[in-house]
Amino acid sequence: MATTKEFLNSFLKSANSIPDIAYRAMMGEYVLYYKQKVIGGIYDNRVLIKPVNGLETLMPNAELQIPYKGAKPLVKVECFDGEFLLSVFELLYAKLPMPKPKKRKSK
Repeated sequence: MATTKEFLNSFLKSANSIPDIAYRAMMGEYVLYYKQKVIGGIYDNRVLIKPVNGLETLMPNAELQIPYKGAKPLVKVECFDGEFLLSVFELLYAKLPMPKPKKRKSK
């Protein structure tokens, strides 16, 4: 089951006060970015984020779920309050590494 546009729009409406959030469609699902870092995605109408140290203080009852067969477990986000999401995304941004620069193709 792919994520519906309605679910995506509902999540984006909740997160509209967060600057620098972006998404990209990928095989019927969506990859989530915060300040150009991949922080998780939207899979089967579920917002799932990467597990990082310290996340348990903000989300003590969070459960791990597998986004698709063969993937690593991610943390399911249940609360879509803008302030809460911002604090979670800031923590993820601080803990996750910067994306590796893309290699240029040689001619």
